[in-house]
Amino acid sequence: TEEIDWKTVGLYLLLVIFGWMNIFASSYNDQFRSIFDIKQSYGDQLLWILTSFVLVILIFAIDHRFYQYFAYVVYGSAILLLLVVLVFGVEVNSARSWIRIMGFNLQPAEFVKIATAMAIARYLGGYNIKLWTWRSVIVIGILIGLPVGLIALQPDWGTALVFSCFILLMYREGMPGWILAFSLFITILFLMTLLLSNTAVIIILMSLAVAAIGLINRKGIHSLVAALCITLFYFVIKFLVPNLPVKFDTYQSLLIALVLSSIVFIILVFLRKIKNVILVLVFLSGCIAFTYSVDYVFHNVLKQHQQTRVNILLGKETDIRNVGYNLNQSKIAIGSGGFLGKGYLKGTQTKLDFVPEQSTDFIFCTVGEEWGFVGTLIVVLLYSGLLLRILLMAERQRSQFTRIYGYGVFSILFFHFAVNISMTIGLFPVIGIPLPFFSYGGSSMIVSCLMVGILLNISAQTDMHPRLAAEAGEVRPLEPVSEPVVGKVY
Repeated sequence: TEEIDWKTVGLYLLLVIFGWMNIFASSYNDQFRSIFDIKQSYGDQLLWILTSFVLVILIFAIDHRFYQYFAYVVYGSAILLLLVVLVFGVEVNSARSWIRIMGFNLQPAEFVKIATAMAIARYLGGYNIKLWTWRSVIVIGILIGLPVGLIALQPDWGTALVFSCFILLMYREGMPGWILAFSLFITILFLMTLLLSNTAVIIILMSLAVAAIGLINRKGIHSLVAALCITLFYFVIKFLVPNLPVKFDTYQSLLIALVLSSIVFIILVFLRKIKNVILVLVFLSGCIAFTYSVDYVFHNVLKQHQQTRVNILLGKETDIRNVGYNLNQSKIAIGSGGFLGKGYLKGTQTKLDFVPEQSTDFIFCTVGEEWGFVGTLIVVLLYSGLLLRILLMAERQRSQFTRIYGYGVFSILFFHFAVNISMTIGLFPVIGIPLPFFSYGGSSMIVSCLMVGILLNISAQTDMHPRLAAEAGEVRPLEPVSEPVVGKVY
């Protein structure tokens, strides 16, 4: 079929136009009144929008097979650009993430997102590829891990974090549910490590391990013995051995008690043939090691302002004058909009520059202040509609490459949309992720448009899955063919 999904095109155009209007509102003043003034950020953004439109039109002149055949070439070129930016890049906001070309700054990390989605789609859509074998896991890990590592060296942790969105694509393509559950568990453990004391975390982990021993073997006596064993060793170390040369605190005493109890249980495993205990102990050891790594990274790798941002989000610190200033002003701007907003170009928080980065990372607060709850709801609905149309396009495709790439586009846009809005209202740390089609910036605008444009192109030029296409009413069922008249043989 050679049909373009015009509903997706319409949603895309509405988001781009509305985004441009809000960039103008965030930078508007009485001295510069024309929205077409190319010397201002909104005029500059208009040039990027028009450039994106031209590129999308050119995309439709390319055969859809090009993207599949040259996916690895595009990916390799994008990786090469990341290497170039580390050597010749321009440093902005303490990160060497930009390349200056003909007076314009381009961010290669944005373009790598498309390349990675295409490379994953090419690999998983290939012949004789068995999902979730060790070989497949290693290849996909390299395809995602290589750009993440290079982007982290810039360092641009916000953009590097975007690549975690591909877990949604992997789950759709058959990733076992336990991997998703494990990822959720690790996320909860990460938050626990930041919110609670080390002692509280290890007590929770040991309690879960004790319960798991009994549940796996369906014998509560195993859990009771494990709990009594750990408790006994803890009290012996903490209270009954006063002449030790080294005094242990509660956390250290619990760790030693756990080690001694593990030795006892390993002996019991071989004597009583208790199943899966060693597996539980290995998993518990891994979780404890993970909490150590989180604590080390938080205090030794993250910069002080990044630590403060996380602590503010978790409610452990209050700082509305320094690091927390952006978030606090964003909340004030969005809250001041009320139900209907203050009116277009009448926002005081944005007009008086109370909100830093109000045309880039915090563009959503301009929507909240000037358009109110109604405006923010419309934006959320437009994004939701676009994401649903992308899902629908992906699901209807017969081509594996098209379907997988469609889910890659969905994953990237959904991550940006969810994290950016959550960031501006205080549900996620401020990590510098733009809102697609809204935030000021040429690289972000071009990449967002190219992602959608490529998907529209390949989905228009490839056949839909017959059953889904018929259900959508986009193809007519085939007419029954009459059987040929065969002469009788005597």
